[in-house]
Amino acid sequence: MGYIATNGLAILIAAAGGLFVGAAIHAFPGLGRGGRLSAPAIGVVAIAEAWLCAILAGALILAPPAGPGPWAMALASAVVIWIGFVLPTTVVTGLHAGFGARRIAGYATHWLVVMLVQAALLQAIGLARPA
Repeated sequence: MGYIATNGLAILIAAAGGLFVGAAIHAFPGLGRGGRLSAPAIGVVAIAEAWLCAILAGALILAPPAGPGPWAMALASAVVIWIGFVLPTTVVTGLHAGFGARRIAGYATHWLVVMLVQAALLQAIGLARPA
């Protein structure tokens, strides 16, 4: 987990980008949940997005250097993590909460866009392997 300390600033910037995208998505009529989050809820969301971004950063550091190129690898890593972990969790949680397919698809799309933005920001800033 030393890579988190080594790349802390990049992770925080990319997590902030994800928060901004999420806020923008939820500002559109029909996409958001209709209410504002409380300050404690925003804090929890920020911590969760920073953790998700830290895991994504670790995946990008471990991604093989060969292949289609660093940008394609960064975005593909985000998609693979989204398909493997975020999408199933979002679908199951949405079903348990009684959400319809459209709302679940909205939340799932929100997370895909957030992860792609985070991956793009991490790639643009650059990540360093820990010493």
